[in-house]
Amino acid sequence: MTTMNKALLILVAVGTLLTACNSNQANNSNDVQADQQSVQTQVKQDDKEPVKEETNQEDKEPTTENTNHNQWSTLPEYNTIMQNIDLKDVTFTTVTDNEGKRILLLSDENGREKYKSIFVKKTNRLKIINIDGEGQIFNDVLKSE
Repeated sequence: MTTMNKALLILVAVGTLLTACNSNQANNSNDVQADQQSVQTQVKQDDKEPVKEETNQEDKEPTTENTNHNQWSTLPEYNTIMQNIDLKDVTFTTVTDNEGKRILLLSDENGREKYKSIFVKKTNRLKIINIDGEGQIFNDVLKSE
């Protein structure tokens, strides 16, 4: 093969690779924006919701789950999260939910990410981090109900 043919082959391969990667990222961001749903929350300190076992699923890309307030409140970490954040209108976005841990991003009514929660399922440890610079605001093992 001549040098010109090799250069042309490399150019076509690189162009194809870049096009494929770029179109996948555009589709994922459109899906996440279309699926976001805001959940109105009211913290009731004396009401305890039963704990629901989650299905083990690993998400490789951040996704927003279309669920209502009652479904979010069944998470074992929900009450503690709501007691430690100062948002009334919250959008929960699931980053990861697998056998070992669940990572949620909490956004305000304007869609700005304000908090990140990390729940380690085996030890029931919950960490809540304020993304705006305050840092970690909660790190403790949750009591079983």
